[in-house]
Amino acid sequence: MVDRAIAKHGLQLGSMPEMAAAKNSSTRLSLDHDLDVLPGAGRRLTAGRLAEHVDDLAGRLAAAGVRSGDTIAIYKSPNFDVWMLASAAARVGAVPVMLQPALDGATVGILLGRLHRPHLLTDLPKLHVLADVPVKELAKTVIISHGEWPGAVALTDLAGSPRVEPVFRGLDEPAMITHTSGTTGVPKLVVHTPRTMGVRLRPQWWLLSLMWRRDTVAINLPFVHSRMYAAMSLVLMKAMPVLLMNNPKPDDVAGLLAAHKPTFIEALPNAFMDWEPLAEDPRKPFASVKYFSSTFDAIHPRTITRLIASSKRRVPLFFQIYGQSEVGPAVGRPYFSKSVHRTDGRCVGYPMPGCAQVRVVSRDGKRPSKATPGAIEVRWDGIAHSYFGEPERYEANKHDGWWRTGDVGYRTRRGCLHMLDREVDMVPETSSTLEIEDLMISRLDELTELVVVIGPNAEPIPVICTDGDRPLDPERWRTAAADFPQLADPVQLPQAELPRTATMKVRRIELSQLLQSRLEKRV
Repeated sequence: MVDRAIAKHGLQLGSMPEMAAAKNSSTRLSLDHDLDVLPGAGRRLTAGRLAEHVDDLAGRLAAAGVRSGDTIAIYKSPNFDVWMLASAAARVGAVPVMLQPALDGATVGILLGRLHRPHLLTDLPKLHVLADVPVKELAKTVIISHGEWPGAVALTDLAGSPRVEPVFRGLDEPAMITHTSGTTGVPKLVVHTPRTMGVRLRPQWWLLSLMWRRDTVAINLPFVHSRMYAAMSLVLMKAMPVLLMNNPKPDDVAGLLAAHKPTFIEALPNAFMDWEPLAEDPRKPFASVKYFSSTFDAIHPRTITRLIASSKRRVPLFFQIYGQSEVGPAVGRPYFSKSVHRTDGRCVGYPMPGCAQVRVVSRDGKRPSKATPGAIEVRWDGIAHSYFGEPERYEANKHDGWWRTGDVGYRTRRGCLHMLDREVDMVPETSSTLEIEDLMISRLDELTELVVVIGPNAEPIPVICTDGDRPLDPERWRTAAADFPQLADPVQLPQAELPRTATMKVRRIELSQLLQSRLEKRV
């Protein structure tokens, strides 16, 4: 059962650190980086110190002119202080708008315009990105975490500002705004409320309940993503020591995990994929991990198999949760070491008790199946409140309370949801591009990424990346791809050239356009 206060009042971001400190002020937080806005805070915190820092930053934001009911866009370099600043803004009663640091200046300018002159909380590197954007016209106030910029207020200059009393948002009032991944264009601004954020804690609350001891939880998620706020709320309320990682480079990750020995680790699917080689690292970074957890997207079976095999714990478990920014965690399923080799990567799980309802609706009048996939829809109290500034787009996705996710798939007789593709990414002559990618990556160890996109003549073209960008043996490819005669010859790209979203998903439409442009130039 989720904490009673959260169940009654929803997730109140501004008071969460204070609640955690009251529960256990000595809960440890370890970081692999320094805080920009509090350079003297160090990399070892406690829940008590965290609450003091958030209270301090709330006072500084109030002194900078942020008031209850204001919107404040947070667009700065990735750092755990992003989470702290968002919590501080919420404590003042403002609505933090979390903008991914990877967004380009033009996109941020569009989103700032949509927000109708919010406060902008940023830093010097991001102001450089916004050099061609009329920031002073789009923002009510420019606040920087540290340093100097003409006309901006620096939070480091406001140390010692009077503290403020926490403001509590109504259960169904906007409390935080995040954005979609933007795979199909400018991201949509997703409005969350205390109710929707609190409800989303249920699936992970159950998962963390499997840990009867207060073992270390390692988290490597974007600091601006709604999932980060759920994850932090859960570990703080359960008083679990946490390792917060900002540097996903495999070698650094191996050292951190070997030193902290977490029992539970949550990361993006693509981060886990990048960390696959660490399964063979002599430092054995995953030896202590009993529970792996990944949300956002389905993950390749090869990745799950390698990670579980690298754990030295008895009965390690990989728990996959399928969902999206608008609906939160929708379905989930566990994988175990003895059966993971039989995993169907398209089976993303089952609805969890007390959580979301899921259905698959026909798109063509035929019963949804692998051959005729239907539209996946979700219904529960965790669905986001709205799209800020775009109510018509939000309502277009809702039908009698059911939210259309944009994904297609089908349900098996046992009720397992199979997610085959994003509807906009479907490729002719393939039942599921994701299934092809799963199988090919499992067959070719040298592949580090594979994405099937539409070519100039509507043919399915596999775009591949290899370990160290080494050339792929054409004969090995032909043998592995014998089951997929519809595929064109693969196109190899350096992994760094793949266009990605904030959560490391490949922008398939953009990649398809990039590929077509290159192929046309060769003609």
